[in-house]
Amino acid sequence: MTGVTEVNSDPNIDIELKKEASNMQNNISSVKDVARDEGMSSGSTKSLPNGDSELIDENMETEESSENVKETADLADRNSKEKPEDEKEGEGSSVDGQEVVLIQDTGFTIQIVCPGTEPFELPVSSMELVQEIYQVLVDREETCHRTCFSLQLDGITMDNFAELKSIEGLVEGSVVKVVEEPYTVREARIHVRHIRDLLKSVDNLDAYNGIDCNSLSFLSIVSSGNLEKKAGKIESIDCTPPDYIMPGNKDRPLLPLHPISKEQKTPQCLKVLTYSGWNPPPGDLLYLYVVTMEDKRYHITASTRGFFVNMSSQDEFNPKPSAPKHMSHSLIELLNQISPAFKRNFQTLLKKRAQKHPFERVATPYQVYSWLAPNLEHTVDSIRAEDAFSSRLGYEEHIPGQTRDWNEELQTTRELPRKNLPERLIRERAIFKVHSDFVVAATRGAMAVIDGNIMAINPGEDAKMQMYLWNNIFFSLGFDVKDHYQDFGGDAAAYVAPGSDLQGVKAYSSVDVQGLYTLGTVVVDYRGYRVTAQSIIPGILEREQEQSVVYGSIDFGKTVVTHEKYEELGIIGNDGRHYVLDLLRTFPPDVNYLEISEEISPALKTLGYPMSHKHKLACLRQELIDAFFDNRYVIFVKHAAFHLQQLRAKKFKEEKEKAEKAKVEETSDKKVVSKEDLETEEAKQIMKELTADVNDNKEEESTKDIVKKAAQSVGSLSDTEFVIAFNPDVFQPHVHHVDSEGEKLKREKQLVKDAAEFLVLHQIPSFVTDCLEHTSSPIDGGTLAEAMHHNGINMRYLGKVTESIAKYEQLNYLYTICVSELITRAAKHLYKIYMQGVEMMGLSSAISHFLNCYLSSYPTPHTQIAAEELQSQRARKRNKKKNKLIQLAQDSMEWASETPKSLWKKISDEVEEYFAFKLDCDCLDTGSEKYNIQKISLLRSFCKNVGIQILLRDYQFDSKTKQTFFEEDILNTFPIVKHVHPKASDAYHVFTSGQSKIQQGLLREGYELISEALNLLNNVYGAMHPEIAACARLLARLNYIMGDYQEALLYQQRAVLMSERVLGVDHPNTITEYAHLALYCFANNQISTALKLMYRARYLAVICHGENHPEVALFDSNIGLILQAVGEFDLSLRFLQKALELNTDFFGVKSLKVAMSFHLVARTHSCKGDFRSALHNEKDAYTIYKQMLGEDHERTKESTECLRHLTQQAVKFQKTMNQLSKGEKISSIPPLQIQTPSLSNVLDTLNLINGIVFVHISQEDIERFREEMLQRQQGKSATEEDGTAEDEKQAAIKESETDGQTETVTENKGDVIVDKEKCTEKEGKGGEDVEEEALSR
Repeated sequence: MTGVTEVNSDPNIDIELKKEASNMQNNISSVKDVARDEGMSSGSTKSLPNGDSELIDENMETEESSENVKETADLADRNSKEKPEDEKEGEGSSVDGQEVVLIQDTGFTIQIVCPGTEPFELPVSSMELVQEIYQVLVDREETCHRTCFSLQLDGITMDNFAELKSIEGLVEGSVVKVVEEPYTVREARIHVRHIRDLLKSVDNLDAYNGIDCNSLSFLSIVSSGNLEKKAGKIESIDCTPPDYIMPGNKDRPLLPLHPISKEQKTPQCLKVLTYSGWNPPPGDLLYLYVVTMEDKRYHITASTRGFFVNMSSQDEFNPKPSAPKHMSHSLIELLNQISPAFKRNFQTLLKKRAQKHPFERVATPYQVYSWLAPNLEHTVDSIRAEDAFSSRLGYEEHIPGQTRDWNEELQTTRELPRKNLPERLIRERAIFKVHSDFVVAATRGAMAVIDGNIMAINPGEDAKMQMYLWNNIFFSLGFDVKDHYQDFGGDAAAYVAPGSDLQGVKAYSSVDVQGLYTLGTVVVDYRGYRVTAQSIIPGILEREQEQSVVYGSIDFGKTVVTHEKYEELGIIGNDGRHYVLDLLRTFPPDVNYLEISEEISPALKTLGYPMSHKHKLACLRQELIDAFFDNRYVIFVKHAAFHLQQLRAKKFKEEKEKAEKAKVEETSDKKVVSKEDLETEEAKQIMKELTADVNDNKEEESTKDIVKKAAQSVGSLSDTEFVIAFNPDVFQPHVHHVDSEGEKLKREKQLVKDAAEFLVLHQIPSFVTDCLEHTSSPIDGGTLAEAMHHNGINMRYLGKVTESIAKYEQLNYLYTICVSELITRAAKHLYKIYMQGVEMMGLSSAISHFLNCYLSSYPTPHTQIAAEELQSQRARKRNKKKNKLIQLAQDSMEWASETPKSLWKKISDEVEEYFAFKLDCDCLDTGSEKYNIQKISLLRSFCKNVGIQILLRDYQFDSKTKQTFFEEDILNTFPIVKHVHPKASDAYHVFTSGQSKIQQGLLREGYELISEALNLLNNVYGAMHPEIAACARLLARLNYIMGDYQEALLYQQRAVLMSERVLGVDHPNTITEYAHLALYCFANNQISTALKLMYRARYLAVICHGENHPEVALFDSNIGLILQAVGEFDLSLRFLQKALELNTDFFGVKSLKVAMSFHLVARTHSCKGDFRSALHNEKDAYTIYKQMLGEDHERTKESTECLRHLTQQAVKFQKTMNQLSKGEKISSIPPLQIQTPSLSNVLDTLNLINGIVFVHISQEDIERFREEMLQRQQGKSATEEDGTAEDEKQAAIKESETDGQTETVTENKGDVIVDKEKCTEKEGKGGEDVEEEALSR
């Protein structure tokens, strides 16, 4: 049994840093307290040292727990196979070389006794820290006003950093007392800040301002807080959607994007809470000034024993206590005594705070900014003011020494032990926490640099060359300092270099090799400038760089020094660590955008390559290198296997001719298939045998020759094995190679050219094919970029991708998104240069003017700066040398002369020059009409890309008489931050293992593994992270499939909240989460809530891309069905007809989706009594089913029966109408059989259109299907043995994060469950194909 190693057992970590690491867990601990009541996991949450959640589910029996944890540990530690032997020693017990980690934990309940409140019970875990109980109390409603206290057991103070199991006498039922402690200045300031945070805890002010990792969430407002209700009777509801939701409506209002609830208004508790002007105190800790709601003014003293009102006034200082003296240990208690309004309103505030979901309150790991904000009231807030002008960060005042040594923290966390699962969890959590803190600090510093609030360390230099040092972080600007990039594109190269360097840091960090150190690196784009923030190598500032470099070059290859430990630029710091840096050439160059003397293939020449580019630092992406490597390996294996088969067939034939006894059937030639027809897995199996033959010296010469030919066929750098490696310097003009004419260099050059050709001729067509098959359906420019990057396609190829997509009419929605992204990126390039010429005073005017030129139909927008001010600014510009703020343009008012015509001419030129795409428009109106682009979508995309926050109001873009934007519409500018994303490796492996179980139909086992993965993710990332949201979404889907609709609803609620908080309220993932939640609400009979959520999903989608998108077709089908369920057939018909129109456009007239849409429209017409229209639509559905599935298929038969019924009703109805028209008397009108769909019927149909198909099959089919899945799994295992397991795992985790699962089979029901929610990327099928496959079964 392996012991648990704590972070603070490592002697390399300073004790204060350890305490700070524990201190910073308050977010997770605060959520845990609420989680105990909410049941955030299948069992109660346990914790490891530092608050890590434990792996064992309390509700399991002992044997089951042991087996589950054992399996989890085994799966999670597969990567330990790849460790060197010396790393594996001391890992504890193992089974078959796999690590087994059993974490024993016991839960018990203690009693908390706190002054002023009733004693209460608190469930705890033996492996929690005392610190976590402290954080729970600070967050709890009854005790949240206390911060300065200790916890005592039997009169003995407990150590905050001790585990509960180590405290003697702490058992079930123990009484722990909260004891008030004396204040210090530090504790008093912490207390005041905490009170401020409490008073602001309900409003969204900090979220809109982008402060303290607060962000927005509107789920509770959209759902009207009904998600917590249990399923009950259906109430009469108003289902009418707002006008802007209706199909065909062209209005795109922005106000509903941030809905505001009447109940959301925060009760004001105080008018003013600030530090008094009488500070610093002569004898006390500090003084506060308070104005109550009764308009009474108080000066309050903070002493060591607590807070009291003193006798000072605005004009006279008198620190003596006022009479009567109220001494309170908590400031809240004192304010309750002196202000009845405060007492009343604060109680109301606490109730509102308690009503918020914990995920609405906990901070996110990184700051998420909103591009829209309402006109918020600006109130007095001294704490906010202090933060704004302080050079310290929030946590720094809590640490001795004030500033953090970021480099030491980042490197020390990477040096933590990682031999077993608990150690790895602690290590990864420490890495993630320090990294997220570093990103926050670096972002704030970068903004301060551009705003001119930090003095340069070389103030005498030109502004472009200035560098900055703040908070132990080094900042540099993205300009060509000292002409380092003169031969590579100057400032254009200097601007992209930090991004390429960051990609290199990501690559080396993901390898995670012991003894290899990289700098903490953050790239920040803010106000048109690019700032690189890096941690500081110890000693680097005390000596010349030339003295520090031990390997590499600092002048682009003109002079090179060597060291046996490095392949990149290497520096040894004063701490003895070996650092690699300047990693911008980690990946090979993209010769398609590089002028080289080498010849490229004719196929690329015909496509116009190589193309000119603004810089010579264009590199290929890591995803492309991975895909190219996999592709070449498959070719290598197939080539070798094919020739080995031929060799064997030849020898077999010779043996057959010699062996006269052999029977014909036994000596028949083995079939030799072509290289193209040879299955990959079969080829790999043959390769194993070939390798064994070589190793056994059997047929050595023949097999070696086969390997040699196969290696040559794929351009391997070795003739004896498969070696694909890239030399990033092969086309570097300043690098002189030792053997410039050698065979090795030629092969290296050819590989680089082949990779670039592979991108154009294979990856781009593959991406387009994925889009045609609907396995990839980007929703906006961001998801388009993600999809391209996933295929290894750089964004500079967007023009080529757009041209390829333009050939397919069914991809017109994607063509619109591509052109929009081309325009947005070109505008971003221009905005960057435009903003560098703007002074701080003119920011709002300049940005509003740019937006008017970019998006307004008003032909002559004017700046809102008076002429005298323009002149005065020009005068100040002439004296610019006296002003050391960053100011780079020659004329700071050049931006004012920009016009819509000139800007759009520049945009067209930039699109053509950078992306090689001809934009056929000269202004926004013609572009919008020709490419079907929404102006609101362009505004959203641009603001999010460049970091602009505008006023939340409805903008009129089409007015020819009034400009759209004004100075007061520009509220803020925010940074665009790029950085490394540390991963939770063990959670990732458990997650993929859970996926594998689910694909085999073992839902329960898969569910347990995914639940364990969620625990592990919480251990590493805390409460909020995009990967945790993906995990929660999958658990929701599994619960739904297994029939637990309520649990599915709870998990999906968390997924929606988390997606809103960590990705954004209008992010494409958030839209998908809303749609899933609507389905689960409907299954729980929450019809009204389901409709509101679907309306929200549709609204967000049309804001992103308009109605012309496959996702809108799906949303409209959902809305139409839910409206059917409540009898709103007229409304239902409008949405279903729109879905039919869109499905026909995107999937073709013979698609099963179109057939389903026809059927749903027919059903709605039938419910309305319009049998003629119903019959017409059902005939169209029948025709498609018959053609695609055949007459004997169940779906075709259902349509036939439906047609028969509709025909009967239509004939009956027409006969009656004819009789009435002739004036005949009818004794009794025969009743029409109008079949209104039941809720269960509607739910079944919703499942079908959302990709969950339940089809009854026989037990034999189940067994056959299981065997098929088992064979697939075995094939996957064989693939892993051949070294490609990691790539498959990455593909699986990527799919799960974006979409969900592939096919699954229940164990105990005769049903196949197909979850085709875009999850079919792995099999290369569209959702429609999976539906057809399921129906066919």
